Amino acid sequence: MKKLLLNILFLFAFALLSMAQGTKLLRQPTINENYVAYTYGGDVWVTNLANNETKRLTNTGAVESNPHFSPDGKTIAFSSNRSGVSAVYVVPVEGGAPRRLTWYPSTATVCGWTPDGERILYSSSRETAPRGYGRLWTVSKDGGPSTLLAEQWGADGSFSPNGKQIVIDRVSRWDGEWRNYRGGQNTSLIILNLNNWSEELIPNEKTFDIQPLWLGENIYFISDRDWISNIWRYSTKTKELSQLTKFTGADIKWLAGYGNKLVFEREGLLNLLDLATN
Repeated sequence: MKKLLLNILFLFAFALLSMAQGTKLLRQPTINENYVAYTYGGDVWVTNLANNETKRLTNTGAVESNPHFSPDGKTIAFSSNRSGVSAVYVVPVEGGAPRRLTWYPSTATVCGWTPDGERILYSSSRETAPRGYGRLWTVSKDGGPSTLLAEQWGADGSFSPNGKQIVIDRVSRWDGEWRNYRGGQNTSLIILNLNNWSEELIPNEKTFDIQPLWLGENIYFISDRDWISNIWRYSTKTKELSQLTKFTGADIKWLAGYGNKLVFEREGLLNLLDLATN
């Protein structure tokens, strides 16, 4: 009886400790002024930042991923393989039936929105041969034909505020968990001018530079330049690089932002960084 009581007390203490640590495995956050959305258990969830009210926006046996808020904060674009191949979907932030926007039989990975909120940016290997490679496409928020953004390789990207440039991550890594890798998959982030197709390379010495995010005059990204994946900033005006976070141990896995806020994923939890105060 005493042993049973001790086991019950142990399980109760463990449950309290787990609750105190918060829910983990929250992934791929996106943020706007009022909400943070993320994936958990293969579905998209959204939490009100003012009162922590949380809603589940999708509920399927499929894998929903890569949520991104529209610039006006009313819509979330995401990828889902519910049809058998990953395609672009949108859903209102209040909830409702998701609407499918792309129908091509090739994987489509949502990367973001155009600054005017009219089109969704996604990466796909569609119409490439003999071996597929990712390029960036856009599709209207109302659906219809997709438009190729550029012939340049593109696995991820983020538009400048005026929409005249875009920062691109060219390569989709076959092993994103290979720590301190310094091989050929590590390429410079590219700032592509959409008017004349000129390119500027963000300085890179075979480091793992991913998740580019363009806010104001700065480009934020995740890099393992100090051998741990932390957040770095590149000024498009001064061309200076600076390190914002200096975590040791676990890497930062995902980065998004809005205004003067960055949200990132680390150790299964979501963290908020105020750019005004660091």
